[in-house]
Amino acid sequence: MPGKRDSMPTSSHVFTSFFFFLILSDSVGLIHGIGVGINYGQIANNLPSPSRVAVLLKSLNISRVKLYDADPNVLRAFSNSDVEFIIGLPNDNLAAMTDPTKAQAWIQQNVQPFLPQTKITCITVGNEILSGTDKQLMSNLLPAMQSVHSALVSLELDDQVGVVTAHSLAILAESFPPSSGSFRQDLGGYLQPLLNFHSQINSPFLINAYPYFAYKDNPDEVSLDYVLFRPNQGTTDPVTNLKYDNMLYAQIDAVYSAIKAMGHTDIVVRISETGWPSKGDSNEAGATRDNAGIYNSNLLQRIAENQSTPARPSLPIDIYVFALFNEDLKPGPTSERNYGLYYPDGTPVYDLGLQSQLPQIASAAFYIDSASTTNAVSIVSLLIFVTLCLIIVREGL
Repeated sequence: MPGKRDSMPTSSHVFTSFFFFLILSDSVGLIHGIGVGINYGQIANNLPSPSRVAVLLKSLNISRVKLYDADPNVLRAFSNSDVEFIIGLPNDNLAAMTDPTKAQAWIQQNVQPFLPQTKITCITVGNEILSGTDKQLMSNLLPAMQSVHSALVSLELDDQVGVVTAHSLAILAESFPPSSGSFRQDLGGYLQPLLNFHSQINSPFLINAYPYFAYKDNPDEVSLDYVLFRPNQGTTDPVTNLKYDNMLYAQIDAVYSAIKAMGHTDIVVRISETGWPSKGDSNEAGATRDNAGIYNSNLLQRIAENQSTPARPSLPIDIYVFALFNEDLKPGPTSERNYGLYYPDGTPVYDLGLQSQLPQIASAAFYIDSASTTNAVSIVSLLIFVTLCLIIVREGL
């Protein structure tokens, strides 16, 4: 009962607590070292401070973060950590970035001051530009990327900081079967030189891929099991005879086929965003907490197993999950504000088996230094073990 302190726990309670602790410790191991990345969006007015987010990510052993800007408060908060950052150069900055002088000034202001204390490894120049309707923005994309890269070369930072842009799957004309993947013809004039540039500087091709959208638009035709990585009959590519048991892998291989059709086999495809909303409007089929939990749990398991797509069996999937928090100020349908793994107070939106390891972000009365988190977990484990031993001795077990 609450407030009752004078009773000693029984040995069965101690055994149960200790066993439960071990299970939770193993669940954290699922995340540790598997290379999963997380998108850290900030279109909200109720998010925890970056310093507390640093504690959260350390407790989850997440060491790769993607931002949509170059927020100096975030970059400072992760100084001297092991977290690698992809930072973003927003779409409305692209016109200015076509000027090499302005591109270098941006690097000197937003990147250089934080190196090497904060590990900035990549810059995304714009997001989903080619699936939009702004022709001037499309025309500025490659020149802006080239200017940013040239600035990095001039500042001798190009060996540690790469240059990319992220695309929507809407740039594809065909996505199934995966071997027939192709880009839209009207985008060929933009994509061919862009792919040549990726090949020249050895940078990956980033795609934001959401099987959720395919299910939402056609829930009667698209198998929910297929998009959630659950056991299903799968589909077979009639050309390659490769079998796909989930949509995300088919989407990745479709992008590889589209790139190959443009003359390149030397460019790696990475998933810069994928996720599933935990809540949606009445017309957003499948947007539930259960489905979101299943999608991300199964995705994390496959990443932990170093799985690859059928067409690229020697190349493990490389994925950034969207997103860390629900963002209450995002425009659009309800789903747009509900992709987070966590509520802004640090509470998990659904159970991924990790919540017991989270710091109390909203209620903490003091800042827990991130370097002490691992030691704290070890001390708690030791105390539980010692308590168990004392109970065993006391009860003569």
